[in-house]
Amino acid sequence: MKSKIIIGSRGSKLALIYAQNAKDKIIQNTDLNEEDIVIKEITTKGDQVQDIRLSEVGGKGLFSSSIEKELQDKKIDIAVHALKDMPAIETDGLRADTFLERNDPREILITKDKKKLKELKSEAIIGTSSYRREFQIKKIRPDLNCKLIRGNVDTRINKLNDGLYDAILLSYAGIKSLSIEDKITEIFSTKEIIPSAGQGIISLQCRNDDKEVISILDKINNQETSIRAHTERNVLKVLEGDCETAVGAHAVIEGNEIILEAELFSLDGSDRFYEKKSSKIENAKTLGKEVGQILKTKSNNSYKR
Repeated sequence: MKSKIIIGSRGSKLALIYAQNAKDKIIQNTDLNEEDIVIKEITTKGDQVQDIRLSEVGGKGLFSSSIEKELQDKKIDIAVHALKDMPAIETDGLRADTFLERNDPREILITKDKKKLKELKSEAIIGTSSYRREFQIKKIRPDLNCKLIRGNVDTRINKLNDGLYDAILLSYAGIKSLSIEDKITEIFSTKEIIPSAGQGIISLQCRNDDKEVISILDKINNQETSIRAHTERNVLKVLEGDCETAVGAHAVIEGNEIILEAELFSLDGSDRFYEKKSSKIENAKTLGKEVGQILKTKSNNSYKR
């Protein structure tokens, strides 16, 4: 029995809220108390490099690899990740198979003057760090300009207020968790903008051989979120998606059916490939792979360098 369970998290305000949510869930569902669980802040390379695209400096792993290293070195027992920031392929020896209940997966727009997307002037500058978001916005408003923006939510909002951008596109889940919904100008439905696979989901990771921690995490895993997460992530796995892959995937459960909607863009964003498919819940994992394969075939690998 461990004397303390150590949860590793990025040090941003939002990441620490996610880590606290995980800690609270564990306390609610096990015999562990407040003093039995410690949250450890870890600085990742993704936090240090703020001025260029992730794809140019190592991809999504920049946010997760430092935390995973602490897990592998047994300096922490549980790693907390925003699932959308995790690479498609799992790290050997680690298990990322626990998911907290999904937050809102939708995308939101924040503008300085509360103008909605359709009201923005032509050539307005939209801040985003994601090729997917850039191509999706251009699909709706091809006359707008997208410009790279990095940093945590507060940093991005400050850059908007400083006049560097006319609008910024962010995930609703982060804004909601920070309790700053009053900043939102517009919320897009998942039909208008298909979110990133796993958006709004917190993934908890541990070592494959840590039976004590696995038994704790099994008690807090949200089953519906888990099914949706695996379905969406299987699209990415088939595509071997990385930071440069402009792909959205969103699954919903209705009764005993799961419905998956996904889109993929060519490297330059000029071509869009779309698929919507459903299956019985028990075939959810296969569904993600099928949709991934259909998109791969339709695109003729035009989404890859």
